[in-house]
Amino acid sequence: MLNRRDFIKTTAFAGAAAFSGIAPFSKPGRKDSFKNITIQSVGSNFEREPLIRPFGFKGGYMTEIWQSANLLISTAGIKKVGLCTQSVLWSDASVFASHSESGGNALMYAMTEHALQLIKGRSFTNPIELIDDIFEEVYQFGIKITANPKLRKTFALNALVGVDNALWMLYAAENGIGNFDDMIPEKYRPALSQHHKTVASIPLMAYSIPVSEIIQAVDSGYFFLKMKIGQPGTQEEMLAKDIARISSIHEAVGHFRTPHTASGKLPYYFDANGRYEKKETLLRLIDHTKKIGAFDQIAIIEEPFPEELQIDVRDIPIRLAADESAHTDKDAITRIGMGYKAIALKAIAKTLSMTMKIANVAKERNVPCFCADLTVNPILVDWNKNVAARLDAFPGLGTGLLETNGHQNYKNWTTMESYHPYQNSIWRKTQNGVFNLDSDFYNKSGGILTDSKHYMELFSI
Repeated sequence: MLNRRDFIKTTAFAGAAAFSGIAPFSKPGRKDSFKNITIQSVGSNFEREPLIRPFGFKGGYMTEIWQSANLLISTAGIKKVGLCTQSVLWSDASVFASHSESGGNALMYAMTEHALQLIKGRSFTNPIELIDDIFEEVYQFGIKITANPKLRKTFALNALVGVDNALWMLYAAENGIGNFDDMIPEKYRPALSQHHKTVASIPLMAYSIPVSEIIQAVDSGYFFLKMKIGQPGTQEEMLAKDIARISSIHEAVGHFRTPHTASGKLPYYFDANGRYEKKETLLRLIDHTKKIGAFDQIAIIEEPFPEELQIDVRDIPIRLAADESAHTDKDAITRIGMGYKAIALKAIAKTLSMTMKIANVAKERNVPCFCADLTVNPILVDWNKNVAARLDAFPGLGTGLLETNGHQNYKNWTTMESYHPYQNSIWRKTQNGVFNLDSDFYNKSGGILTDSKHYMELFSI
């Protein structure tokens, strides 16, 4: 039997387009005329999920992640539960640093509860409009309870994810919508018009992941690697650590080959989470990648600089992606104007509603998008996957990109998988570095509109 390396060597590269099997989704347009839905009652609950090891990025470490569940019941008696994976460290590192880990999570959860109380008794016909209506009040409430006048908008958006998801599920049920395609408002369909047959599955190599595990991941079929950079310490200490880390990873896996890229080389995806304070420091890192022969394998460097510095990046010779700094569609337009050439979408962190708006402005400006993770639970992976499956192909690959790292980080991942309504479906599993998306995935919308017995049972309804 051939091992993976021998198999790749003996497999002819058929081209990125052949790999992807891109099939644009087309359907006769329909009038967006929907029911006026009234929210009769609301509820919230949460579970604390421990991690296998401390999860490090942005110079900090998490040890657990809260999973909140948000219940909406309409006057028609329809009940839906939306989920949210809270990430205080990602959404606002200053809140994480100034509170205990549980304290920061409690603050975000309080914002979610506040949002639920705001929409109780409200009527809506469009989830996007309702989220827009309450966002500023939720954000200002967050500023008050965190005592942080510079609270990042992503903190409020993260708090709203479960509320937003429940609104979309209620919207679909009330209007007899059975799949994700029909749920997308007409205005946002051009940005979400594909039906990829495969989506690349991207694992995350955090600071603490041993190089041996990275080799194991590549040997098992993963070919698009996301690596955290911007390690703890001063800027000089950070740069030295990042140089050493990239050198060791490139030495270990740089020679691997894949049939999924035109060059045959593994693409590297570096995520700095805003830790580089000067352009010169990043350029020193890039110069090092040239010296070790890794430069031409860098597909993306994500969020290198603190957003408040407003650094123009048009002269940096790498595709830079905006993530946290593209809080909203307006922020995404600003980042694109500064020279960012990709947008990391997070339907599972910035709400599906805001993600549709961001994807739309990026599409209008011919800027590619991909889906990044928040170390979310298995059900939320498929909320993100529904977006990744419909985005235009990422340049050089011919398919969509989806980061998912929960399987690497949650202590109870297998148990969490059992909460998925279609836990055994083939489209849930990574095979040779990709998710294979068949008609069953599209017909069932990855299960996101189907109730989860476990999360419904968190409420006495």
